[in-house]
Amino acid sequence: MNETRSRMLPRLIAPVVVWLITTTLLVVTPVVEATEAEVNGSPALGSVGWWAALVVLTAQAGLLFWRRSRPLTVLLCVAAASVVLALTGAGDGTSLAVAAVVVAVWAAVISVALPRRARALAGALVGAGLLVALGTCLSQTDIGVSVRTAVLAGLVQGAGVVVAPALLAVTVRARRDARSARSDLALAVDREESAQIAAAIAEERTAMARELHDIAAHHLTGIAVMTGAVERQIDTDPAGAKESVRQVRTQSTAMLRELRGLVSLLRSPGQTEQESGHERLSHLADLVEAARRTGLEVELSTLGSEAAARVGPLAQLSAYRTVQECLANAARHAPGARCEVVLDARDPAEVVVTVRNGPPPRPAPPADAPKRHGLGLVGMQERADLTDSVLESGPTADGGWQTLLRIPVAATAEVAG
Repeated sequence: MNETRSRMLPRLIAPVVVWLITTTLLVVTPVVEATEAEVNGSPALGSVGWWAALVVLTAQAGLLFWRRSRPLTVLLCVAAASVVLALTGAGDGTSLAVAAVVVAVWAAVISVALPRRARALAGALVGAGLLVALGTCLSQTDIGVSVRTAVLAGLVQGAGVVVAPALLAVTVRARRDARSARSDLALAVDREESAQIAAAIAEERTAMARELHDIAAHHLTGIAVMTGAVERQIDTDPAGAKESVRQVRTQSTAMLRELRGLVSLLRSPGQTEQESGHERLSHLADLVEAARRTGLEVELSTLGSEAAARVGPLAQLSAYRTVQECLANAARHAPGARCEVVLDARDPAEVVVTVRNGPPPRPAPPADAPKRHGLGLVGMQERADLTDSVLESGPTADGGWQTLLRIPVAATAEVAG
């Protein structure tokens, strides 16, 4: 009940306001004109014409209740009230019907679906204007105005009552549609970017899941070899057997931690295994050399080595892929710029991998396809999160770009075995 009432209340406001205005003027106008010496054009208060005008204006205001559900029909019926008022002898009182016509014109322009019903709307507006003009012309001739003047007054009245509110409604509707279109476009762009990011994350996770298969296989192979040695040493070399058991435990702990952090997150049913190499920090020299062969000016600096040797395979793979992505981005977005890769393993608690490039000596050629911002960074961030590393990236003071990856050695020391 409350919901129905809340829907009906906005529809009742316009009919009630129009009825109050027109009936008030219908009552006040004859009283005001009675004080003047000249001939009055409005029906006398309480006369047959006055009561007829009251009935017609009430019916006209009531029709506005359906202005949204049947806008064109209501518009023509409300405009026809001007003719009915003129035929009932309301005289100049037909001008009171203008208020309802203005509301009906506004509702028709706002409510009618465009452009599907544009022709029907135009026809209804023209018909409403002609009906208002006819009613005005009849009322003017009824009070003694010449036909020529009455026709001219009717045309002006009809055009003014229809054209002005229609133009205003068209402006309001155009602004509303433009605002809605901008909102829909922004929503579509957000959805597309979200889909692109989701696709990039899924692709990176799939690649890491396949790489993890090889890492786990490497650990299991080592465990199998060491358990075979334990079987032979347990009677002849107990100390060696204990050391082998400790190595098995180290390998098992490392593999379980990496599997626990990745398998449940990354693997999906139906994926196939794919052979891939174990890229490590020691392979950065080969990566840099391959980049040089493509024309990229890049240098590699290595500071310290002990901490780097104690970084786990997954973290080393993550660092390798990060450097690879940074060099590819530099070649794509800063062609001709000088690049530098720094592997800093002097701190025993962490290994810092830094990739920076200077500003391009010439602007990058425009791409035909639209740019997708941030997808490479998304993949690098995913890899950093999986190894508890910290990734920092951003522009440098000279207009270049720098990416810094901090790999905590304490979190990966157990995989050194």
